[in-house]
Amino acid sequence: MVKEQKFKIFIVEDDEWYRELLVHVASLNPDFEVKSFSNAREFLKALPENPDVVSLDFMLPDMEGIQVLQQVKKFNPEIEVLMVSQQDRIDTALDLLKAGAYDYITKSPDTNERFINTLNHIFKNRTLTHQVSRLEKEVNKKYSFENSIIGSSDPIKRIFSLMEKAANTNITVLITGETGTGKELVAKSIHFNSPRKKEPLVTVNMAAIPKELAESELFGHEKGSFTGAAGQRIGKFEQAKGGTIFLDEIGEMDLSLQAKLLRVLQEKEVIRVGGEKTIKIDCRIIAATNKNLGEEVKKGTFREDLYYRLYGLTIELPPLRDRKSDMLIIARHFIENFCKENNMPVVGLTKEAQAKLLQHPFPGNIRELKSTIELAVVMCNGKEIEEGCLQLNNDFSIQAALVDEKTLEEYEKQIIKHFLQKYDQNVVHVAKKLGIGKSTIYRILKDNPDYFK
Repeated sequence: MVKEQKFKIFIVEDDEWYRELLVHVASLNPDFEVKSFSNAREFLKALPENPDVVSLDFMLPDMEGIQVLQQVKKFNPEIEVLMVSQQDRIDTALDLLKAGAYDYITKSPDTNERFINTLNHIFKNRTLTHQVSRLEKEVNKKYSFENSIIGSSDPIKRIFSLMEKAANTNITVLITGETGTGKELVAKSIHFNSPRKKEPLVTVNMAAIPKELAESELFGHEKGSFTGAAGQRIGKFEQAKGGTIFLDEIGEMDLSLQAKLLRVLQEKEVIRVGGEKTIKIDCRIIAATNKNLGEEVKKGTFREDLYYRLYGLTIELPPLRDRKSDMLIIARHFIENFCKENNMPVVGLTKEAQAKLLQHPFPGNIRELKSTIELAVVMCNGKEIEEGCLQLNNDFSIQAALVDEKTLEEYEKQIIKHFLQKYDQNVVHVAKKLGIGKSTIYRILKDNPDYFK
């Protein structure tokens, strides 16, 4: 583990007794590393050590304090300088503060207390700044395009290209794809790689909000606007000021709310429930759905005008079964992450286990693969995951069938096709298995010849 550097303080004071006093006071904090100098010349030689704070006497024997201050700020503007002086002159203090001094402290009975309080305040702020900077680096790394969507297949390369275009502009983005393909990760990556990354990313799952609360959740409400509205509420669009609002599962939005959302997108303003005042909004819109919104428009369950308003840059995430070449790369990524998080030795995959993964259709996509791999690591007894550790259902399953939310007629075709393939096109046997007449199967075959090729 890398040892964390201490907070470095340089004290420049020609009065030996006063210098030792300041050194003593500063050294009481174990986080501080203190050095002292009796003149400007010695101090400036040591300046390349880059202290965090300099306590600088205004009247030095070899140089004026303001000249030393100017050289410090020229060397590194981030170094904070405390000017300490016998003089209690407002004009002097103002000149030094304008030149970049952090504070001006006059030598008096309470100097020690003010001196240490100022040092502690700078230390606290500097520590917080470093923590924020470190967190920003971690977030940027976590949500880099390559870390958010793992793979090197042609479909994924196209996705990277679209994500980059989305991040560099303010265009509305619609992310489509089956459940578990990583739509939320793509939205986060676009936000954290955009100019808005320092501002909020507000995520709203439209499928999880009760219909009667959705308008208040998005646009906010005023006190007393409805039963239970005990106070004013700021909506998600206002919370996302300057940043991004991610409307997940937007295909689940009620038609009446769609009309209000359309107005918000067109006018770039909201009106809280029970309010009259229009509130300007400034946020980037990213929406996602596992539905085909074009088909929903035809059914009348999604407004056509809202569809075209959202239809800016569309990123369609391919299902895992359409990017088989990425599957083992993703599986190894999940193995390494899970083993690291749980302090376990990294395991491999036997050839048989790899083959089993590649044969599975993964109706739950990346989410299903992640769960499968994590369970397999836990069940593994050796240095490699055996085929038997992979809990997969390769037969027809309700989960697999329901992924695309098809019509009953489409499901009927899918089921019949599956069982015909399973039983070598034996219509009589399939009819018995499904409890339907042979004529029903023949009719469906006749009406959909291309589907059954």
